[in-house]
Amino acid sequence: MDFKPLITLLAIVNPLAIVPFFIHYTQGFSRQQRRRTVMISAFSAFAVIATCALVGLQILAFFSISLASFQVGGGMLLLTSALSMLNARPAEAKATDNDLSDTSARTSIAVVPLTIPLLTGPATMSTVVIYADQAKTFFQHAALIGYGVVIALATAICFTLAEPIARFLGQTGINVMTRLMGLILAALSVEVMATGLVKLFPALLG
Repeated sequence: MDFKPLITLLAIVNPLAIVPFFIHYTQGFSRQQRRRTVMISAFSAFAVIATCALVGLQILAFFSISLASFQVGGGMLLLTSALSMLNARPAEAKATDNDLSDTSARTSIAVVPLTIPLLTGPATMSTVVIYADQAKTFFQHAALIGYGVVIALATAICFTLAEPIARFLGQTGINVMTRLMGLILAALSVEVMATGLVKLFPALLG
C-alpha cells in the first residue's frame, strides 16, 4: 500500500500547527463546547477530503480542466504552502490573515476557520484530487477515503490534547515541527509538478 498520499496530507493539514489557533478560538468555551468543536472540526476535515476524493475529478471534467494542468497548479500551490510552513506558519494560514478579527460573524468556529481554510484549504483539496486520479482500483479509492479518517483522528487527538501539547512543545517546538513538515511538503510538491509537466510536455523526457 502506498502511504505517500497520507504523508502528504498529514504534512499539509498538520493539525499540530493549528493547536495555537484552536486554543485562541475556543477561549472561554466550556468543556462540552470545546469537545463539540473538536468533533465537528474532525468530521468536517474528513468530509472535505472524502468529497474531493469522490467527486473532485468530475468537477474538473465539468470545467474542462486537464489533470496535468491541475497537477502543475496544485504543485505550485503546495510549494507555496511549504514555503509558508518553512517560515513556521500553518500551510493555509495566509488565507485567514484578513479574517482573524471577524470571528463574531462566524456561525461555526469549528468549520470556519478551523476546518476551512486552516486545516483543509485549497492545497489539501487539490492534493486529494490529484491522488484520486492516480487511484485505479476501488481499494485505492477506499484507502484514500480511509486516509481522510486518519486525518480526522489526528485532528481530534491534537485538538483534544491542545493545551498539554502547547505547554509541552512551546511555541518553539511547534515552529520546529511546522518547518519539518514544510520541508517534506516542498519535496513532495516538486514531484507533483514534475509529473504534470511531463504530461503537458512529453519532450521533457528527452
